[in-house]
Amino acid sequence: MDPRTPCLIGTAQRTVREQPGPEPLDLWEHVAREAAREARLPVERLDSIQLVYTDSWQYDSPVGRLADRLGAAPRHRAYSRVSGTAPQLLIGEAAGRIAAGELDSALIAGAEALATRRAYRQAGEHVAWSHPADPKPPYGWDRPPHPAELAHDLFLPLHTYAIMETARRASLGMSINEEMVDRGRMMAPMTEVAAANPHAWRRTPRTPEELATGHRFIGWPYTRDTVAVGEVDQAAAVVLVSAGLADRLGVPDDQRVYLRGWAYGEDTWEVAARPALGASQAIGRTAEAAFARAGLGLDDIHALDLYSCFAIALRQACDAIKLDPLDRRGLTVTGGLPYAGGPSSDYVLHSTATMAGLLRAQQGHGLVTGVGMHLTKHTYAIWSTDPGGTLGDATPVFTADPVEIVALYDGPATVAGYTVAHGRDGVAEKGILVVDLPGGGRAHAHVLEEELLADAMSRELVGRRVRLVSDGKVNVARW
Repeated sequence: MDPRTPCLIGTAQRTVREQPGPEPLDLWEHVAREAAREARLPVERLDSIQLVYTDSWQYDSPVGRLADRLGAAPRHRAYSRVSGTAPQLLIGEAAGRIAAGELDSALIAGAEALATRRAYRQAGEHVAWSHPADPKPPYGWDRPPHPAELAHDLFLPLHTYAIMETARRASLGMSINEEMVDRGRMMAPMTEVAAANPHAWRRTPRTPEELATGHRFIGWPYTRDTVAVGEVDQAAAVVLVSAGLADRLGVPDDQRVYLRGWAYGEDTWEVAARPALGASQAIGRTAEAAFARAGLGLDDIHALDLYSCFAIALRQACDAIKLDPLDRRGLTVTGGLPYAGGPSSDYVLHSTATMAGLLRAQQGHGLVTGVGMHLTKHTYAIWSTDPGGTLGDATPVFTADPVEIVALYDGPATVAGYTVAHGRDGVAEKGILVVDLPGGGRAHAHVLEEELLADAMSRELVGRRVRLVSDGKVNVARW
């Protein structure tokens, strides 16, 4: 084997169930030391320390503060942007640098303490964690939402993903009830996996019927029990090294897991700009590139973890790679973001660490996927106990062309996808539509009348002709 071959030899995960818990810096340090200990690598010898963006607290120097805690002086440092694809991008970069001989070792870690933030907020107290950034930096997304999205309150994934869900449902001719039942059937097995995962946030098995008809709506047609649970205290870390360093550290062969190939692709940034609201153009191309680089196919994969923040993320992935949602291998090794936990941008560190442990125990190949923003960004990574393949990099293998978005519009339109936003009390507040315009392009609109909101949740609205009226700021739909 080439001594520059990168391999994963250390993992760590931590879930804190009693709040208030530690701050993110404490969590970073804990999992970093645990992962390095498993890797037999003294933390002060780390060549690279990379951190996934934390939503919980803005530090003045995130990587620098962790390096100080560890007594390390890494020559390479990185702090990611906000995205569920960030962990794989950092892992991929580290692997590439190791293969090129630029590094011998790299730590990638992430942590969120949003459950603790909630506990402080509910107690009426302010968080007073260490080393706050001053001034506070801007939010770490790659780009802000489109002005038309902001004007129509369409910036929460809870609403954008629901719009894509209704568009897919209608395209398949499914009824509202059929979609909910199908969702429960797809996600119930994930709760069983979470119940067996000691790091999972929610460890209660649920039946398909409970998931289909259970908790209150939070962004129709989604209920609280079928979407990512974000307010968690969780951390994870992985350590990658060159095969030559692994040899010198005395790491056994059966502890080494290899990144056989990975790829990154992009759909349009704005949901309304997607050529087909309910489908992804980028996922299939991204998966195809990852499998080609790994020299493997879907049938060769022994275990899968598909990013599962919302059901539509699972469904678009299954549609694109031609995977049965009820495949005997299952869709997750952790339990997924709704049950294992969805710590903001960090989840793929947890799925990667869990996949590494499973592959060590069973040998074989595993697929781990990531999703960023509004099903915009996609990573597909093939991990294996057998070295080989071609790594790949963060250059998009596919970038979708957008449909034009029209900010303000008066006149007839056709509903392409929609959701009904609900408050914390479970009451429907407003509808948010994405509509097709007669001359091409798309627009957004609100639905405000109570009887129309009830209508939207009781029968299919996609395909309905509506009339938009603009007040100069937003469009309002009536029918």
